[in-house]
Amino acid sequence: MKVRFALILGGLSAFAPLSVDMYLPAFPVMTGQLGATQSEIQLTLTTFVVSLALGQAIAGPLSDAFGRRPPLIAGLVLYAVTSVACAFAPSAAVLVVLRFLQGLGAAAGIVISRAQVRDLYSGIAMARFFSSLMLVNGLAPIIAPVIGGQIMRFTSWRGVFVVLAVIGTVLLLATLLGLPETLPSARRRPARIGGVLRSYGRLLGNRVFLGYALTSAVLFAALFGYISGSSFVLQDVYGLSPQQFSLVFGVNSVGIMIAGQVSSLLLRWCSPRALVASGLAIAVTGGAGSIVAVVAGLGLAGLLPPMFLLISSVGLVMPNATALGLADQANTAGAASALIGLTQFLIGGLTAPLAGSGGSSALPMVVLMGSAAVLAAACYFGLTSGHQGHRQDSDDDAGHQGGDQLAARPGQEVPDHAATAGQQQLPAR
Repeated sequence: MKVRFALILGGLSAFAPLSVDMYLPAFPVMTGQLGATQSEIQLTLTTFVVSLALGQAIAGPLSDAFGRRPPLIAGLVLYAVTSVACAFAPSAAVLVVLRFLQGLGAAAGIVISRAQVRDLYSGIAMARFFSSLMLVNGLAPIIAPVIGGQIMRFTSWRGVFVVLAVIGTVLLLATLLGLPETLPSARRRPARIGGVLRSYGRLLGNRVFLGYALTSAVLFAALFGYISGSSFVLQDVYGLSPQQFSLVFGVNSVGIMIAGQVSSLLLRWCSPRALVASGLAIAVTGGAGSIVAVVAGLGLAGLLPPMFLLISSVGLVMPNATALGLADQANTAGAASALIGLTQFLIGGLTAPLAGSGGSSALPMVVLMGSAAVLAAACYFGLTSGHQGHRQDSDDDAGHQGGDQLAARPGQEVPDHAATAGQQQLPAR
């Protein structure tokens, strides 16, 4: 049951890397086939990311009001249908509109999967579960560009969206057949606009929550700057083929995956805050090294190692910052998850086009990435100072209590006493 739950939530949380990374190798080809500019093709990415942000702001509170399954199922249907439509888009302008709708559907999977983890786990157990999801989130960027590159060998970029439609349909069926309702009726909150806005206002007024949300969001901007700009930089500036780019992209993604698993292991001895601080130190080091490599003209061999460090740091920072941000939000997990996702994808989506503003230079991309790493560290140390996080003992009990809820059948509510069993907060260190 627990493995099935983790696999389904991992797939849902991987919507962003799958929907973005799989068509990155096709960017240069799409400009020619659709008669579009580089900026217009990048706009299909930016639009998708912005709609991911807005969609989470809608789906999160809806899941607090109506349960997790109804808005999740609706979002998966929208994602599958619009993915098919994207495959037949006649122009870049139409593709931009369809990608916006596709992002709204994907947002439900991303935000609700986080809320369901918060429904079932707390403390270190929650941080470990988020770290384990980084295995899927790290694997998705590895296989997505490879799949996209292979699709490009046998068909056009349109085939990528056909594959995304299939993935969306499979996750829809998995949700219908294998994912229980994790938010009992007794814990749901009315879907009133005023109440939702008050929840958001309370969260935004919480300095510690805002600090963790901005830490993950600003570092996410570094990742998205890399995602948005690396296709053109590595292929057009450094001359890699689509297949070589997919390989380099995959190697960098391995760093995220390894860091996530290292995080899960280190949580036995280290606090989540210590891992966030360590990850930010690695990110700043990697960002500075990337800028030096480009300015000094050290070539691809000089750029890739520090860039690998920066990208890998995401696997340490984001799962732990997310767990710390959600720790005290048991009653508004959907809204809190939505606000975390909103800041991540909105900041990432708005800054990503800057990575491609340099034309034949890699400098804008690495400056964006390095600056984001420094700002993320400033948000963390400036806004969350004094927050002690969680102890690393007694987490096994919380994890087992949450895991026991997974015995509920798909579509059946988790009993309220079971849902609250895993919510016991661990004492501060």
